[in-house]
Amino acid sequence: MQIDAVDQRIIASLAADARATYADIGAQVSLSAPAVKRRVDRLRAGGVIKGFTAVIDPAAVGWTTEAFVELFCTGRTTPAQIGAAARRHPEVVGAYTISGEADALVHLRAADMAHLEQALERLRAERFVTSTRSMIVLSRLVDGVPSAAGPAGTPAKPAATRSR
Repeated sequence: MQIDAVDQRIIASLAADARATYADIGAQVSLSAPAVKRRVDRLRAGGVIKGFTAVIDPAAVGWTTEAFVELFCTGRTTPAQIGAAARRHPEVVGAYTISGEADALVHLRAADMAHLEQALERLRAERFVTSTRSMIVLSRLVDGVPSAAGPAGTPAKPAATRSR
């Protein structure tokens, strides 16, 4: 799917505020609201935009303790098995296959240390997990949704910039 500079600016606008109206986005990218809607529909159909979501502050709902856990698994464990297991645990907010010694990295959030320990014990009980190594997050230095990027990781043009 071809993504041009206007599409990139629409994506950047939606990443900054997914609730922006098509008219608001259109004003930023010099298109009519129906033209923006057609482009957003095309980006959704093409899988570029996978959905819209609310970003919840974990502290506001009481989940202030978090950790990253390296999983070491039995030899024939597949990424699909790890992913299915991760989805069974409500405390898992992300799971990734990684390079290095560990087979996967799991991001956990919990209400407190006791809750985190319970979640970790349930994760360790998965039949394919042979061991884990945990790192507790002390503070978040960078947080939030990543900004939209252009091809090959180049930053998208700011919404106020016009391409000709």
